[in-house]
Amino acid sequence: MIPTLEGQFLIAMPNMEDNRFEHSVIYICSHTEQGAMGLVLNQIATHLNIEDLFHQLNIINGDSAIRLPPQIRQMNIHKGGPVEMERGFVLHTDDYVIDRSTLEIQNGICLTATLEILKAMAEGRGPQQALLALGYSGWAPGQLEAEIQANGWLTGPADQSIVFDPDAGGLWHKALLSMGVDPAMLFGDAGHA
Repeated sequence: MIPTLEGQFLIAMPNMEDNRFEHSVIYICSHTEQGAMGLVLNQIATHLNIEDLFHQLNIINGDSAIRLPPQIRQMNIHKGGPVEMERGFVLHTDDYVIDRSTLEIQNGICLTATLEILKAMAEGRGPQQALLALGYSGWAPGQLEAEIQANGWLTGPADQSIVFDPDAGGLWHKALLSMGVDPAMLFGDAGHA
C-alpha cells in the first residue's frame, strides 16, 4: 500500500518541466494504487465566466441570472488540469453534500461533479465555499510518485483557507509559506519538505 497524498497540496517546483503546471498548486482529491487525481487551484479560465457557463448548461436563463448570489457571480472558473477539460468539478466545503455524488476528501473538503451542485449554487443553496474547475490533473499508477522523486513537486498539508482563497495569483507563494518554505530559497534541485 502506498502512502496517500489525498487531501494534500502538490506544489510545482521551479524546475517543473511541464509548462502547463508551472507555479501550480494542486489539491489532490484521490490517490490510490490506480493513480492520482487533483485540481489546479491557481489557474483561471479567463475565456469563460460563471454566468455564461450557467447559461450554456441551462442552469439559469435571462431572468434567473439577475438573481444569482453575488458570491457566485464573482466566482472564477479554474482550469483544473489538462484532462477532460470540458468536464466540471466543484471542490467545496462539507456543509453541502449530495448522497452518492459527493466525495468527502479530508478536513472538511469535498468534491462533487454534478449539475445538481451548480443549480444549488445558482439558487444560493450550495456550499459556503466552493471552487469550480473545468478539467482535472491525472496521473497513472506510479507516475506522480516518480515526478515527486525527480523533484518536480513538493507535497504538504493542504490549508482550507488557501484552497478557497480567491487570490489565484498569490497561491503558489501562500501554499509554500504555509509549509514553512520560503519561495525565494527554492532552487531547481531542491529536496522535499
